[in-house]
Amino acid sequence: MGSFSSPFFYSKNLYRIIFAIGGFLLFRSIWGVIIGLFVGGLFDVDNKRRKSQNFRSGTNPEDLFDFYQKRASSYDIATMLMALSASVMKADGKVLRSELNYVKSFFQSQFGNRFQKEHLQVLKRFLDSSNIPLEKICQDIKYRMQAEVRLQLIHYLFGIAKADGDVSTSEISQIQRIAILLGVSNMEFDSIKNMFYRNVDSDYKILGIDANATDDEVKKAYRKMAIKFHPDKVASMGEVHEKGAKEKFQQIQEAYEAIKKQRGLN
Repeated sequence: MGSFSSPFFYSKNLYRIIFAIGGFLLFRSIWGVIIGLFVGGLFDVDNKRRKSQNFRSGTNPEDLFDFYQKRASSYDIATMLMALSASVMKADGKVLRSELNYVKSFFQSQFGNRFQKEHLQVLKRFLDSSNIPLEKICQDIKYRMQAEVRLQLIHYLFGIAKADGDVSTSEISQIQRIAILLGVSNMEFDSIKNMFYRNVDSDYKILGIDANATDDEVKKAYRKMAIKFHPDKVASMGEVHEKGAKEKFQQIQEAYEAIKKQRGLN
């Protein structure tokens, strides 16, 4: 293996380095570096993906996944989010203004004045489709994004579902389907779900255990979840992802405190 100072390393990662530098200069943030790394990596990733996986979308130029692939090659993260957002917004059969406002607020906070009408046109394209190719899109996202970021995507999607004040069963089912396709475990999904959709067992489910767990198991589960969802895990992913991680971390702490109070633990 070549070292970071070897010519082999730089020739192999030249596009990633160039785009990462360009992304930082353009966005002036770590998020710009991440976007740059994604875009630069496409020159290598797309070739590997075509060799190792079947991503053919058919010969129809209007095919939605073909549209997704073309945009993802240049807009990447934004297109990924728009595709998943539309899927959840359509889940209960009606697209609400509160959901649209949530998506717009997220993108405005993330991209600032770079959030344009074109982003909403992409969202509309997915909303107008009668069949969003989730399997292929999630396969693509799973291939590109690390596990911590995929967990943040599930948290973001539940935020859309909760935007109108209620998370419907159809929205939960759709987000769970996405979670499965993204490789998110059932325990991780249940933990995030119960931060938005609460019942009498929610505090335990947030910690990934059931109400029959012993006191020691409760403490062990809390320590495990606190480490797993600590905001430092996604500190380099940008302010919005870090904010979402802080919210999850706080809810984990609140769930643990509620169980401790209920059980009389110190």
